[in-house]
Amino acid sequence: MAVGTIPRQTTQQRGQTSLRRVEITFQNTQLDCPINLEPLREIVAHIIQQEFATFEGEACFHLVTKDRMAEVNYEFLKHEGPTDVITFDLAEDPNRIVFLAEIYICPAVAEDQAAEFGTSWQDEILRYHVHALLHLQGYDDLTPEDLKVMKHHEDRIMQATREQFQLTQITTG
Repeated sequence: MAVGTIPRQTTQQRGQTSLRRVEITFQNTQLDCPINLEPLREIVAHIIQQEFATFEGEACFHLVTKDRMAEVNYEFLKHEGPTDVITFDLAEDPNRIVFLAEIYICPAVAEDQAAEFGTSWQDEILRYHVHALLHLQGYDDLTPEDLKVMKHHEDRIMQATREQFQLTQITTG
C-alpha cells in the first residue's frame, strides 16, 4: 500500500493558521496489471496539486479485479458486471472542498478499454483517477451534456499530465 500526504498552502481560519492537506492511499488487490504504486501516487499527487488546489481530505484508491468490481457495482449501484471506476464521496460536503472518498478502479477493464480506444492501460487507469477526482469536485456524467463537460476536463488534465510524466512508469517490471 502506498500512502502519501500532500501538504497544501496554509489558510487563515478565525485567527488560526491551519495546513490544508490531501492524504491519498492505494490498495492494490489485483494481479491483472503490474502496477508500481509509488509513481502512480506521485502522478496523482501532482494532478491534485495542479488541478484540485482547493481539495482537503482523504481518498483511498482501490485497484481491484473484475470480480470485485462487479460485486461493488452490484452491491451499491445495482448494475451487473464490472465497470472502470466507481467513486464514493463519504463526506458529502456541499461546497466540494472537504472529501472522504473510497474509489474503486479496475485495471483489467482498463486493459479492455485501452484495446477498444487505442490507448494504453496505464493511460486508462490514470484517466479513471482523474474521472474520480472530477466527481469529487462535483462533476457528473449522467446526462450526455454533463458527460461532454466532464470528458473535456478529463482530456485537458490528461494532456497536461502526459506532457509532465511518462505514464509507462506506473508499470512494474
